[in-house]
Amino acid sequence: MSRIGKKPVELPSGVSASLSGQTIEVKGPKGTQSFTATDDVTITIEDNTVTVMPRGKSKRARQQWGMSRTMVANLVHGVTEVFKKELEIQGVGYRAQVQGNTLKLNLGYSHDVDFAIPEGIKIACPKPTEIIIEGQDKQVVGEVAANIRDWRRPEPYKGKGIRYKGEYIFQKEGKKK
Repeated sequence: MSRIGKKPVELPSGVSASLSGQTIEVKGPKGTQSFTATDDVTITIEDNTVTVMPRGKSKRARQQWGMSRTMVANLVHGVTEVFKKELEIQGVGYRAQVQGNTLKLNLGYSHDVDFAIPEGIKIACPKPTEIIIEGQDKQVVGEVAANIRDWRRPEPYKGKGIRYKGEYIFQKEGKKK
């Protein structure tokens, strides 16, 4: 039994959900999002709750059960609040700034890195060494944060690079004479 899948997803006030086939569409104050579940699970909407149940006892049905419930919960969270990832930049001369629909990164390369901000994502730089990524879709926010971080991952000797806020980088000891 899936511990996560068993829990019903509560719909807060101001949020409505509609089901057509295997596609659930959730509308809220921040917008509309939808998710299409596989045929291995059954989604039902009763009162102000959405429940997900597996259609059989197969391994795939049990795998999809918890994942589908989490996807529905993320839809409900995304239309009421925004998902947020924060990145920190460490290194001498490393900085970021938003210009229009692009994020300009100075990361020690011979050129600036221009990162095009995708549709539905808001990026802010309150400080030159801080990047805040916000959006409705948890998967897209995480993917954008990972793509930005890939431009200069934190290195283990000095810790320079782009890291998630609060991320611990294990420091290695350098060469000894």
